[in-house]
Amino acid sequence: MVADVKIQGAKRTKPAFLKKLVQMQPNMPLDSLLMDEDMTRLKRLPSISHAYYQVFSSDDGRHNVFYNVEENFTLIPFANLFSSSNDDFAFRVGLQEFNMLGRNITLGGFYQYDVFSSYGVSLRAPYLFSNRFGLAFNYHDFTTQEPVFFENATADYRYNNNGFELLGLYELNFKNRIELGASLFTEDYEYLSGATDPNVPQALKVDKHLFKLIYNFDGISYDYHYLKGFRSTLNFQYVGSADPTLPEFLIGFNDFAYFLRVGNRGNWASRLRLGLASNVDTPFAPFTVDNNLNIRGVGNTIDRGTGAIVLNTEYRHTLVDKDWFVLQSNVFIDGGSWRNPGGDFSDFGDDQNIRIYPGVGLRFMHKRIFNAIFRIDYGYGITKDADRGLVFGIGQYF
Repeated sequence: MVADVKIQGAKRTKPAFLKKLVQMQPNMPLDSLLMDEDMTRLKRLPSISHAYYQVFSSDDGRHNVFYNVEENFTLIPFANLFSSSNDDFAFRVGLQEFNMLGRNITLGGFYQYDVFSSYGVSLRAPYLFSNRFGLAFNYHDFTTQEPVFFENATADYRYNNNGFELLGLYELNFKNRIELGASLFTEDYEYLSGATDPNVPQALKVDKHLFKLIYNFDGISYDYHYLKGFRSTLNFQYVGSADPTLPEFLIGFNDFAYFLRVGNRGNWASRLRLGLASNVDTPFAPFTVDNNLNIRGVGNTIDRGTGAIVLNTEYRHTLVDKDWFVLQSNVFIDGGSWRNPGGDFSDFGDDQNIRIYPGVGLRFMHKRIFNAIFRIDYGYGITKDADRGLVFGIGQYF
């Protein structure tokens, strides 16, 4: 039987908070499988870079369990920068605290420049009410220049999306959790240049509402920057509109991610996204082809569709691994295809819609700062009318 569970190494994180999260408690039978799960749970927290346990037995047959944690620095600036050979340039910078009040509450804000300026703030407290139940709140004011695609031509619109979102977060068990919530927002489209169409308005402002369900299965085990296992994230949304020009629609996509250790220094990582939306014939289709979302080097929002199949696969190899610093190389292939608005499933096989971009990259990592991974990737297209370009960012691409 366990006499006591003690937390060691926690300085900025509240030990009482960590004790509430772990499953092993005093007066329970000693269970190594349960303690292994607790270690994985702790290493998933933004504030913890590594965790391990020790067991000390007394003469009366009872055991003292020590959970030892190595903490991350959690007040993190971040930046994403991306460009292409067409001189597209955009960036996002911000600041996030991932361990506010020592309880792994995330508070952050960002500024984005992508032709126009945007900003947003977010608060995420997954364990606000208990060790299973929390809340998330987001506010954003996005403004970008968006291409709108007609039959054989393109126009540029100034696009603004202003709104807020509230989500309830619930952890079903060790590997499964759900998020459920809604948002209210306003979309504003303003014609800038390019082709016009009598059926497409040059100015449009619409109030919308959205209901969202996210289901996440996480079977990943962590060893600092090395990952192993499978993760699946389903995102399903209903979007309602006050204007028939932008009709209501459903959208759902699932990200499947698989990570495999290769020797002592290698990590093979893959992500497959399958997505479908209501097949409305509109130039404002929801799935986009974009540098920072799915295809490295392709450019900033170069196409849209009502369906998407995207595969990202890469081999990460650690070149330098010191006490706090890691240098990692990266060889990748990003590929995908989209269904045209109002089209059919045969569009996925159309060479006009297929993009394949191999590339190389580097990762500069700090092992004691949460998500302190500075990445540089260069993607080079090998399919029809392909582009090429650099993508910079904080954190792994996926």
